[in-house]
Amino acid sequence: MSPDAPNDARVVPLRPPGAPPRTGGAPRTPQQPGPGPRTAVPKEPLWRDLVGDILRRERLAQERTLKDVAAAARISMPYLSELERGRKEASSEVLAAAARALGLGLTELLSLAQDELARQARSRSGRGRTSPTARHDGLCLVA
Repeated sequence: MSPDAPNDARVVPLRPPGAPPRTGGAPRTPQQPGPGPRTAVPKEPLWRDLVGDILRRERLAQERTLKDVAAAARISMPYLSELERGRKEASSEVLAAAARALGLGLTELLSLAQDELARQARSRSGRGRTSPTARHDGLCLVA
């Protein structure tokens, strides 16, 4: 840069013109709307939570221990516990092994998760199926 060049910088605004300035604090999320009427944004369920709930429900229905199922699936007991609590995202191989250890196929596990996801979506929207032939409500998972 030459000494004769002007020392001007171009300023690019980070918020739209006329937007009120923010005052410290954590960034707002959809669950934490700004000032004004608060509207509850329904929380989407996470896939890992759905699958973990199904694994735990099936294990408990069979009256089996974490240790027993983890050994049958050849995964560590702490890892299976983390999966059941929705703390870990499992690979398809690990999910298949856990499902097999519970006497389920991967397809059955995914189908149960899809059914639960559709059920939760219907309850969030406050409506039931409009047609007895409406099976998937626009959601399809392939194993």
